[in-house]
Amino acid sequence: MHPRSPRHIKLIPIAGLFLLSGLLLSAKAAIGVPSPAKNSVCAVQLEQAIGPILSQPTYQRSRWGILIQTASTTTSPSVTLYAHDAQRYFIPASNAKLLTTAAALQKLGPAFRIRTSVYQTNASSVLRVVGRGDPSLTDAELKTLAQQLSAQGIRQVAQLLGDDQYFQGEATNPGWDWEDGQAGYGAPVNSLILNQNAIGLQLIPQSLGQPLQVAWENPVAAAGWRIENRSRTVATSDPEFLNVGRDLGQPILKVSGQLRVGSDPEPVAVAVLNPAQTFLRRFQQILATEQITVAQTGLTSQSLSPTDVERGAIVSPPLVTLLIETNQQSNNLYAEVLLRSLGKTCTRSGCGDTSEAGLAVMKTTLTGLGVDPKGYVLTDGSGLSRRNLVSPEALVQTLQAMNRSPYAPVFRASLSVAGTSGTLRNRFKNTPAQGVLAGKTGFVSGVAALSGYLDRPRQSSLVFSIIVNQSDQPYGTLNQAIDAIGLAMTRLPKKC
Repeated sequence: MHPRSPRHIKLIPIAGLFLLSGLLLSAKAAIGVPSPAKNSVCAVQLEQAIGPILSQPTYQRSRWGILIQTASTTTSPSVTLYAHDAQRYFIPASNAKLLTTAAALQKLGPAFRIRTSVYQTNASSVLRVVGRGDPSLTDAELKTLAQQLSAQGIRQVAQLLGDDQYFQGEATNPGWDWEDGQAGYGAPVNSLILNQNAIGLQLIPQSLGQPLQVAWENPVAAAGWRIENRSRTVATSDPEFLNVGRDLGQPILKVSGQLRVGSDPEPVAVAVLNPAQTFLRRFQQILATEQITVAQTGLTSQSLSPTDVERGAIVSPPLVTLLIETNQQSNNLYAEVLLRSLGKTCTRSGCGDTSEAGLAVMKTTLTGLGVDPKGYVLTDGSGLSRRNLVSPEALVQTLQAMNRSPYAPVFRASLSVAGTSGTLRNRFKNTPAQGVLAGKTGFVSGVAALSGYLDRPRQSSLVFSIIVNQSDQPYGTLNQAIDAIGLAMTRLPKKC
């Protein structure tokens, strides 16, 4: 998960509402990690560069895990240049997405797509929309489905049934914090997903002393919501903070806090209530724009009949595109859908919960790639849960395996590039790392991470993982230390 802005935005529980180091260890001392004896010059230089960063008083109470290796090939094994607690467990935050996307690419293939279908049942006036968890589906795709039905002469629908059964299990991971489940970045994951199961809005400062204006990105999606606005616009010298959230059972949005007069609007998002019903309600509205009337809507738990005929369908972009959104934008919903899509490949009896099945398939797939199954314990696919544990070694093993894979170009292209794209677009600008460091960032409170690749002209690329846990420092401060370690890698001698 990544913050949408440097302002302080949180969800806090109020009366039934949820409102939106110390000691440097040498590489040789790292337990079980190969000694960098063949590159002692490189190891010494990295220790001299990284040691002072970790020993700053700011980070002395923090836990660091770092592993830096040369990229392995089919003919040349990797060489460890630096290791610090590389085999120990850390909360990975969104670096967990590296494991999810690697397994998805390996198991599902880059051409994998997710299909949403509309079937006509035996009763010709009944339509059944079957979702399979397409996280990219928006109003535009529903419009296309409606046009397909209209082109076939469908004008009257007695019942529009929603089939939300493809993914089994909880829509919101029980390991997530309660406030995360109310925010747009923690939207529920079901089979009928529309507009990422979130409603976006902007909070806009007004004249001094006036409440912030609440502007919905999609006014139609905002229908039925009631706003309790206790926010205000304050002077330029005052602090900024926001509390944004919603009622657990009712469409009530509660806004409080303050933004400075003249400051930029603040984008936020809240998770929708009852996503499958929201999907059906919006589809009914879009069908009406194509002169197709729907008398009744509802969800069905019955199985699809062999005699049901597909009358319309829309497919997601291929996995190669879904991976870019997942890793570059650190999209939690996309990651959770990919995990559940892995779960749908489970062939053993009693696969049950699709998310749990996905974790099992992920482990089997990554083990086949050479990733130590004891190097991580995941409870979700996005990294939002604080119950996730991953070692830097497991992340580097995953990156090394994907770098040797036939899918290496696809996987590398899904990562953010320093100073250029994704969550790294504003980091490493005008430094030697710009354009040559590609990686996945991660952040939850007290945790920051960066793992990926560093390309070097006419030399072996570097594969690395940097994680810090148990810190009381803000995200920006942690990033400065991580970026300093990244820049240290760019200053290695050519023979390293």
